[in-house]
Amino acid sequence: MGVVKLGDVARESRLKWTKSKQDVPIVGLEHLIPDEIRFDAYDINTDNTFSKRFVKGQVLFGRRRAYQRKAAIAEFDGICSGDITVIQAIEGKMLPELLPFIIQTPVFFDYANRGSAGSLSPRVKWEHLADYEFELPPLEEQKILADKLWAAYRLKEAYKKLLVATDEMVKSQFIEMVGDPRNNPKGWPTKRLSELAEYSIGLTYKPEQICDDGTIVLRSGNIQDGKISFSDIVRVNAPIKESLFVKEDDILMCSRNGSASLVGKVAMIPDINEPMTFGAFMTIIRSAEAKYLYLYFQSQDFRERVSEGKSSTMNQITQKMLDKVEVPFPDKDVRETLSAIASQADKSK
Repeated sequence: MGVVKLGDVARESRLKWTKSKQDVPIVGLEHLIPDEIRFDAYDINTDNTFSKRFVKGQVLFGRRRAYQRKAAIAEFDGICSGDITVIQAIEGKMLPELLPFIIQTPVFFDYANRGSAGSLSPRVKWEHLADYEFELPPLEEQKILADKLWAAYRLKEAYKKLLVATDEMVKSQFIEMVGDPRNNPKGWPTKRLSELAEYSIGLTYKPEQICDDGTIVLRSGNIQDGKISFSDIVRVNAPIKESLFVKEDDILMCSRNGSASLVGKVAMIPDINEPMTFGAFMTIIRSAEAKYLYLYFQSQDFRERVSEGKSSTMNQITQKMLDKVEVPFPDKDVRETLSAIASQADKSK
C-alpha cells in the first residue's frame, strides 16, 4: 500500500453512550499507562459526565498532554473521558490488531505533541492526527506483521514478569534483613533522608529547544523496570547548570506526574558515555548510600509516605516531603549485603 495518512485507513469513533451507566466500565486518562498498548484498569458506578462510547478492538488515545504517551487497545466495551480520542481501523484498509502498534510509537507521539494546543493542558485534535503519514503494507502482509508484533509483545510481557519476580526477591531480602520500615521491628536507628542525601529538581525547557543533537534529558519514560532505558530520548539545546548533570550511581526519581502509578519510580544512573540532564518532573538523589536508598525507595513505607502528595490534578513528591522521610539505617554490613544482592539482581536483568 505504501505511504498512507492515518485518516485514510482509520477514523475517529464518535459514538455516544445514551443508556444507563450502571456497571459499565469507565475509563479516564489515569487508567491508561504510558508506553503500554494494553490496559485493564477502570472505574465503575462513579459520578462523571463522560458520554463517549468505545468498543472492544478500538484504540484509546490520550489527546490531552500527548507527551505522556498514552494509547492502548480496548479489550472490553465501555465509556471514556472526552480527553481520549477513540480510533478505529477502517475495514478493508487496516487490520484492527495492527493499529495499536502504529499509534503507540515515539514518532507518532512526537507528531501528536507538535500539533497540540494550549499551555497548561495541551490537546491535539483528530484532524491533526489524521494527517500522520506512515508506511503500511497490504492487508495480507499486515496480518503477518501483526502476528509477529503480538508475539514479541507476549515475549516482552513474560520477561517483565520475570523482572518483577526478581525485584520481589530483592524486596523480600530487604524485609528479612531490615524489617518492615513502617514499624521498624528490629529497632534500627533512623535518619532523615536529608541527612543521607542531596536532591534537586530537573531542567525546565521549551518545546523549541528540542533538537536532534543536544543534551539528553531523562524523563519518566526513561525509567523502565527499575533501570534507565534510552529507547525514547529527548535532546535539548539549552543552558544547563553544572548541578543538573547526572552522575553514575545517582538515583533518578519520577517526582511529578499525572499518573499516580509513575510517581516514586526510581532507577540508578549507570555508567554513561555522554553528559545527560533530567527533566523538571524528575528528581536526582545523590548519596554515598545510594544503593541502599534505592532499595528503600521501593518499599511500601516510602510509597505510603509519598502518597500524601496526591492531589486532584497532579501527583507529586516535593523536596519538603523528602526532607521528612525517616529511613531505617541498619549496620554497615547489612547495608553492604543488601547492596550486593541488588547489584547481582540488576546484572540478571
